[in-house]
Amino acid sequence: MSMSVRLPKRLLLLVTSFIMGFALLLTPLLKAEASVSWGQEVIEVGKRSIGTKFKWGGTSPKTGFDASGYTQYVFKTSAAKIHLPHSSSAQYKQGKTVKKSQLKQGDLVFFKTNGKNVSFVGIYDGNGKFIAATSSGVKYQSLNTKYWKDRYVGAKRVLKY
Repeated sequence: MSMSVRLPKRLLLLVTSFIMGFALLLTPLLKAEASVSWGQEVIEVGKRSIGTKFKWGGTSPKTGFDASGYTQYVFKTSAAKIHLPHSSSAQYKQGKTVKKSQLKQGDLVFFKTNGKNVSFVGIYDGNGKFIAATSSGVKYQSLNTKYWKDRYVGAKRVLKY
């Protein structure tokens, strides 16, 4: 013998509305959100230009980049919307100084490639790697190679964390 309970339609509608309303109120508290850091955003934009050719004074993926033109373009076109000057030495005057041991994704790393002053910049991606527009195009580099170790000047954080 089976028994079923029948609720009046109005009561059923009221109970259903209450449950749905309660669920909607709790949704913001229960919703899982993945957030991308500013550094991750900058790196993702920077990766899009890997393979772009080198061009002295270049500031565009269509025509090519030089080192500071690349960093200027990436920071300006990313969601960070940060406007950097177009010279490595001028970019070195921006932001907050960061110790090498405290580098985060999106930090700018600077080098003396001309032997005198800051003349090269790249974007740190983590694990000792950075992306930069070198004479052979935009590509990943390692801070741990002798060439970059010998020329490393410092790092700056222009992103807000």
